[in-house]
Amino acid sequence: MPDDTPSLPDFTRWPSFPFEGEMRVKRLNDAVAVEPPRHGEDAADCVACNTPDDSYIWVSERWRVRGMDRPTGLPMVLILECRSHLDLGDLPNLLAAELGVMTVRLERAIRSLDGVARVHVNRWGDGSAHLHMWFLARPLGRLQLRGTFLSLWDDILPVIPEEQWLENLALVAAWLAGFGGRAIAEPPHIHWESPSTFGAEPTAADEEDAQPSSGSGDDGGIGRVNGGVSEAEAGPGDTDEAGHGDGALAGFGGGARAGQGDAAELRPEDAVEAEPGRVVEAGRTPGPQNVTTGQP
Repeated sequence: MPDDTPSLPDFTRWPSFPFEGEMRVKRLNDAVAVEPPRHGEDAADCVACNTPDDSYIWVSERWRVRGMDRPTGLPMVLILECRSHLDLGDLPNLLAAELGVMTVRLERAIRSLDGVARVHVNRWGDGSAHLHMWFLARPLGRLQLRGTFLSLWDDILPVIPEEQWLENLALVAAWLAGFGGRAIAEPPHIHWESPSTFGAEPTAADEEDAQPSSGSGDDGGIGRVNGGVSEAEAGPGDTDEAGHGDGALAGFGGGARAGQGDAAELRPEDAVEAEPGRVVEAGRTPGPQNVTTGQP
């Protein structure tokens, strides 16, 4: 009896194909006359329509983005959905145009993550009737994962750490929120415990060290400390020692110098009067980049 089993296609020998060894092609089932309905054909039974916003990582008036319910093997797997109960071919012109913008925007957000080389965008549409676009991030340097079989590798690769996954979700949500909508995903919270020495009785030496120095009293605001950096140092144009501007200072709770012991004091004799209520450091020209406001 002749063997009518189809031979294996060429892609089974591609480096990206995730399986090897003895394989054979499944027998093709007969075609059906009428296809069964997809999940959620009726909006009343649609999972997407009945899922609240807090299950998504980012939402807007007409679009929502959700992740998987747990980490998987890829750095990021996300789904873009429209709020309206529509499929791809049913989108009106406004939503069709926005779909293009949202696709590019979400691809850029995922590609901005550390360790992501490419983002694969897929739409199958055989499972759920509600429009949903898949975005799968290919890890940087993993050339074997290039191409068609990335979605298969997602179930094969070791699961990424949950903390990294949550951080990636929050970063993508924040990126999208920069263009509008609302970010719902948040970065993982730091689990901080105070050292047990905090409960110890202070010694005489500790109390002596805790006494304020002569230059850090009430000296017109010049020596007062705000978040580890004196207010005279934390002007809108000052930079930290690494050359970062005030945005970097604000992002780290007071600057790179914060937390390195007492902040450097600016004594009254080291400052010159620029305008009423403003001082600048000696030897610097008053200007918008180095003028700081003295506190009364």
